[in-house]
Amino acid sequence: MKKSLSMLAAVSAVALTVTACSSTPEETAKPSAAAATEAPKATAAATAAATTDTDMGLKPEAGAKLVVWDAPDQKAFIESMAKQFEAKYKVPVKFEEVNPPDQPAKLTADGPAGVAADVTVIPHDNLGKMVSANLYLPNDVFADQTKKENAEAAVQGATFNNTLFGYPKSVETYALIYNKDLVKTAPKSFDDVVAFAKTYNDPGKNKFAFMFDIGNFYFDYAFLAGPGGYVFGKNGTDKTDIGLNNDGAVAGAKFFASLKKDVLPVKSGDVTYDIKKGLFTSGKLAMDLNGPWTILDYKNAKINIGVAPIPTINGKPAVSFAGIKILGVNAYTKYPNAAKLFAHFATSQAAQLENFKISGQLPSNKAAAEDATVKNDELATGFLQQLKTSQAMPSIPEMGNIWTPMGAALGDIWNDGKDPKATLDNAVKQIKDTNAATK
Repeated sequence: MKKSLSMLAAVSAVALTVTACSSTPEETAKPSAAAATEAPKATAAATAAATTDTDMGLKPEAGAKLVVWDAPDQKAFIESMAKQFEAKYKVPVKFEEVNPPDQPAKLTADGPAGVAADVTVIPHDNLGKMVSANLYLPNDVFADQTKKENAEAAVQGATFNNTLFGYPKSVETYALIYNKDLVKTAPKSFDDVVAFAKTYNDPGKNKFAFMFDIGNFYFDYAFLAGPGGYVFGKNGTDKTDIGLNNDGAVAGAKFFASLKKDVLPVKSGDVTYDIKKGLFTSGKLAMDLNGPWTILDYKNAKINIGVAPIPTINGKPAVSFAGIKILGVNAYTKYPNAAKLFAHFATSQAAQLENFKISGQLPSNKAAAEDATVKNDELATGFLQQLKTSQAMPSIPEMGNIWTPMGAALGDIWNDGKDPKATLDNAVKQIKDTNAATK
């Protein structure tokens, strides 16, 4: 991750998501069940295509029946897939509501006990933890298809220790969401943001040009990574190589701190998801650094919204975190063949396109991304553009040790003006100490 892991080889060669999909701290900043868009039902063509995807000769076990866990906003999609799957394979599929961030802990307890779902859906940064606990079967039968059909970063997110385990379903990141009635043209650089803030900000009236979740490293990472910071080396796999206090990260932290004076003169604790939403929907906040999970709230408030890439930082593109939603087959399932078939079936080209139409998720499948329904969606395109310079979050278990020290460090830099280099050095030492203690 020393260099940006490009989420797109080209705009025409990738598919991405517009709903939440990470168990990292940004989960606290979004509603749990809001679909990103209100989309029409899947077309008959998509439904037909979903039932003709190759099954590589794999046959379900006699008497097989499956349970699938997914988020509430995915119920319509999973139930549609279940109906089609049963019609083709004569295997009934039951949907159970479990949010993806909650599934790793639940599978850890329920998998060995034999009471977990056969197919689960997790944020990809949990994959290392799941595989290390022997909770997932490899994606072996459909590995070649999965690798060929999905965006490279999605495949990387579904892979651990050079073995493909997941079935990529969708990808996401955050971007600049702006009120078109207040900002006619999305700013290209943070210099533009600073200039606009000088004319627009009025803290006494709660008017702000730009806001982001200051104390949340998920969003803060964009400021550190653009200048050259990174989490783990070797594409996020080397826990001994932490680049969150290198020269690039320190330069990014200094820029991050400057925004308090120039753009957002508040304490980090004064900015929450609900506060931002209230200001944006009341027409007081002009621009919000946020993810696609907030789109429905802003649409319902009748705000004329646009989505654009995060403005450049000192001439360099902002590098945001990206997350991949993946399906995984429970290692304790009684019906591994049927479960693998469903995981593949529900992440096929046509299935992912159907999910975009039903619940707003952009597909990780490259061919589905070429569909006009996806390419002609203005808001989806904005997130897609940001994903060009996004990095997939590392999926090794040590990623869980990053969030608290980095969030605290950046909070200290913002709130108390602490020295960026010394503060980041201390945070990285904490991370290394925790990694060493949990070998």
